[in-house]
Amino acid sequence: QVQLVESGGGLVQAGGSLRLSCTASGRIFSNYAMGWFRQAPGKEREFVTAITVSGGFTRYADSVKGRFTISRDNAKNMMYLEMNSLKPEDTAVYYCATSRNLAVIITLYEYWGQGTQVTVSS
Repeated sequence: QVQLVESGGGLVQAGGSLRLSCTASGRIFSNYAMGWFRQAPGKEREFVTAITVSGGFTRYADSVKGRFTISRDNAKNMMYLEMNSLKPEDTAVYYCATSRNLAVIITLYEYWGQGTQVTVSS
């Protein structure tokens, strides 16, 4: 079992920035690739970004490419999502999750956090 807890969400104006954190406990964090997903009201949960075990490779959804940056610190069992130039359409609950490999498909993710709300006002 891996327990994941997201933090850092909040209300921000369009154009602003937020940094989300994902704290992991339980099984060895460095055994897993990690990802961020988001779910807006009335919409399906969607892929945002993912990072390999070592942190050497990343993937981004086109909608966030160039604005969001994923990173991880295996020594601290932490993963981060730096979000810049935020837009109202980025408003959603953001979730972190674990996967065996770098993946964009939601069904390949095994453990999930409870989510943190990000609201971007126009």
